[in-house]
Amino acid sequence: MARRLPVGIQSFKDIRTKNFLYVDKTMYIWKLINSSKSYFLSRPRRFGKSLFISTLESYFSGERELFTGLYIEEKENEKGGYAWAKYPIISFYLSGGDYNSPVGLSDTLGNVIDGCIVRYGLDKERVTGETLPVRFKNLIQCLYEKTGRQVVVLVDEYDKPLLSTMISNTKQEEENRQLYKGFFSVLKDMDGYLKFVFFTGVTKFSKVSIFSDLNQLSDISMDDEYSGICGITEDELEDNFGPEIEELAHKQNLPHEECLSELAKMYDGYHFSADGTGVYNPFSLLSAFHRRDFGSYWFETGTPDILIKKLETSRMPLYKLSEGVVATESALMNYRVDDPDPIPLFYQSGYLTICDYDREFRLYTLKLPNNEVKYGFFDSLVPSVLGQSEEENPASLRSMLMDLRAGKPDSFITRIRSLFASIPYPEGKTPVYEGEWSRQLYLILSLMGAYTQCEVHMATGRADCVVKTPDYIYVFEFKLDAPVEDAIRQIDEKGYTISYSADSRKLYKVGVVFSTEKRNVTDVRIVEG
Repeated sequence: MARRLPVGIQSFKDIRTKNFLYVDKTMYIWKLINSSKSYFLSRPRRFGKSLFISTLESYFSGERELFTGLYIEEKENEKGGYAWAKYPIISFYLSGGDYNSPVGLSDTLGNVIDGCIVRYGLDKERVTGETLPVRFKNLIQCLYEKTGRQVVVLVDEYDKPLLSTMISNTKQEEENRQLYKGFFSVLKDMDGYLKFVFFTGVTKFSKVSIFSDLNQLSDISMDDEYSGICGITEDELEDNFGPEIEELAHKQNLPHEECLSELAKMYDGYHFSADGTGVYNPFSLLSAFHRRDFGSYWFETGTPDILIKKLETSRMPLYKLSEGVVATESALMNYRVDDPDPIPLFYQSGYLTICDYDREFRLYTLKLPNNEVKYGFFDSLVPSVLGQSEEENPASLRSMLMDLRAGKPDSFITRIRSLFASIPYPEGKTPVYEGEWSRQLYLILSLMGAYTQCEVHMATGRADCVVKTPDYIYVFEFKLDAPVEDAIRQIDEKGYTISYSADSRKLYKVGVVFSTEKRNVTDVRIVEG
């Protein structure tokens, strides 16, 4: 009988009482409570932040029965009479709510305060005030006085009210920001009343007052020792999911090692610090085990429009997302809404991850973490870059790939021409420039890589694209407003085909010229081997 996998379940209590599989993360709770008491953690969506907040909530509620057999049980029991102490808790779960409404955020915060009054049996008259910040302050003081214990404040997805309004309602986003400025800054001067404070979010907004006024928050987002706090590490995968790996391998007719390799290519590759451990996307990994298939589950939950708009505005070449981009630590840890650089938001949202670190210059190199992110994100770019969805496109990417598999490069080029002819350009727009042409072509070729071996470079010194099918190898070189002979000559002079000379597959060298005036392919040369 298959074990119960907690796909999308964010309640620690539900997981532990309803016999769901749980990957023990309580070691991190022990580290946190014995190091400091006020923290901020940034991680992408669906990465387990809410579950970790829920685990903290159960721990500080003294629910020892939920922690049987976990790391923290033995550590906590060593405290003797001080073990499993129960503290008053104020929990803000902010992922839900209509934050485009003028009263959406204030109602959510107010409801949390009202709920605490009822749960702890407080005198409602003592938790009054003309403003929400005053009520929040009075609530903390009343909880401390009634219980005789310091208060725990847990805030999950603090940035949802800002992210959900940044594009659709900038006026409301600013009002939500101002409300935050007064509300959570209350914590700054209440240290004596507080036992533990923990904030989570996708992004760290540098101009939100909780990070300026509330400067005692320790940001652990890029700390090596907390790199595995959310997500599934390689060790956790093999220690906890043996039966699920075998079931998936059996369903996909793969050997054990090939199944592990495919899981890594699809869902692994996330690094949130310079030297910390890498992790798998937990939502996608659990979904793959649940459905016994390698799907793009993270992307089924949607791609934020803000990412696509940021990329459109920046005009950053798409190949850099795969090849690597460079950023400073301060840029990665702080996000400014008015910053045209898309890299910090892409990193904090989980679409780019750390792949290298230069200690001398303190620079991080980032790239797309895995195939799920790469092909899922590129697919979401099709409407904005090509002007239509792939399903609507008469020269579909799958048809192009079928041409190459059948050894029909001429038909492939015909479909390329059809595709570029169908891309709409607004009236008055200047002729397409090299960056735009490369952007569109790179997207097409990269998405083909989801179905075959397609190495796309689009950079000087390497073949622009190499496509490998079971029977053919194609080496492409693309030129803009240049003789097609230059493309073939570059393939030969640079020796792009040398490494394939001993391959039994049929080899084609394909030179392609794009015209900025005609906005399409105008010349092609196909040379066998």
